[in-house]
Amino acid sequence: MPQPNILIVMTDHQRADTVLPGHPALTPHADALAQDGVTFTNTFCPSPHCCPSRATFFTGLYPSGHGVWNNICNPQALSRGLKPGVRLWSEDLAEAGYDLRYAGKWHVSVEEGPRDRGWSEHFVSANAGTFHGVDWEHYRALAAQPETTERGEGEILRPGYGTFRLYGAQQTNPESHDEIVVQEAMVALEELGESERPWCLYVGLIGPHDPYLVPQEYLDLYDLDDVPLPASYADEMVDKPAIYQRMREMRFGQLAEREVREAIRHFWAYCTYLDHLTGRVLEALDATGQADNTLVLYCSDHGDYLGEHGLFAKGIPCFQGAYHVPAIVRWPAGIQAPGRQVDALVSLADLAPTFLEVAGIEPQQRMTGQSLLPWLQNQPPLDWRTAIHTQCNGVELYYTQRSVRTSEFKYVFNGFDRDELYDLRSDPHEMRNLADDPAYETVKRELCGQMWTFAAEEGDTAINPYITVGLAPYGPAEAFRTPG
Repeated sequence: MPQPNILIVMTDHQRADTVLPGHPALTPHADALAQDGVTFTNTFCPSPHCCPSRATFFTGLYPSGHGVWNNICNPQALSRGLKPGVRLWSEDLAEAGYDLRYAGKWHVSVEEGPRDRGWSEHFVSANAGTFHGVDWEHYRALAAQPETTERGEGEILRPGYGTFRLYGAQQTNPESHDEIVVQEAMVALEELGESERPWCLYVGLIGPHDPYLVPQEYLDLYDLDDVPLPASYADEMVDKPAIYQRMREMRFGQLAEREVREAIRHFWAYCTYLDHLTGRVLEALDATGQADNTLVLYCSDHGDYLGEHGLFAKGIPCFQGAYHVPAIVRWPAGIQAPGRQVDALVSLADLAPTFLEVAGIEPQQRMTGQSLLPWLQNQPPLDWRTAIHTQCNGVELYYTQRSVRTSEFKYVFNGFDRDELYDLRSDPHEMRNLADDPAYETVKRELCGQMWTFAAEEGDTAINPYITVGLAPYGPAEAFRTPG
């Protein structure tokens, strides 16, 4: 079989459940991809933030390996790009003769862009020169205006910061970011259709990132009466870290229950709009006549709480909604028994070794991830991981947080506050924190050991033993203890 083409559609902030069977979100093109491909239902990002998760996608490494921990586009960045010597899979494909095209969001480094890593650029956002945030002049101007004291629909008052708008309707704008990305992707596909080389096209959309501003025609597909509150919405989080409670009480708690449901409705509609854009890209792929030997991936960088525990967006709360992401792969010439769902624990780090293996290329660096090709070929590997890990040092407020999740339990080490432990078998919505329950002490110690074992393998430096910071219930030596 000749080397396959690769088409990647990556959204920003999309929850995995919006493309899983039985979900109310209308995503016919994602459904069609799933019917003809493989859906990885338990795919997770390593961090609840665009930059570290995207760097993981492009390198196959976790943040401790690639060096990107938070937003690289503002002065609070812990790094401005990748560690020296870290390689992207795109460089390997380019050296192997692939024609690489890039259209959309980058957000991996402000020191270099896609063209520095093997890509031809059609349109790139969140790259060198991008600034995310505001300066002191913004606040000087804000102080000169009358302070808003009444909320509008879907608004959250933030004295001294400015009012935040969570959702709203708008007209379809052909000059918007995602419309431009799709237009450029279609141009690229028309050109690639004439190429005799294998190719890879990256399509990076910025929806359904908050604020959820959606064309009215997609909102009209949903009835507010059909949108329920999340099962965990009633969680007052009294057994969770105080920062979790503060986010809800100060910000999202201002929203009435109807507004929470309205925000969810807007998010679903946004996902439908993105699905429409994806359909346009897939139609352009079909027009090239190359769809049969093109591996198509639909994924996202991270998720959104979307009302769970009364929260929205993403951040330090280590709930599943921020980490669980879509991952659907279609490849007619390479997938066996299409239409399957794979429930194994998958990481965004697994995509890099997958792309290289399907292209017949040996990686030039160690990767955290494992290739998904055996799953695509319906040959489940016997040594697949039994736990998924996360690494987070905060967003723009800094915290040390690590977690480990198995099929049964999830443990979260919060260096800044109380830890968390959930029995996912009886508590899939993460409502009851068992970290202080003596009956689960053995489980907690075992999961601490798994967390530190992964940290040792990945060169994680969150192991300082000083008396005021070495606060895990069981320290890094657990990585080297003999079980039992």
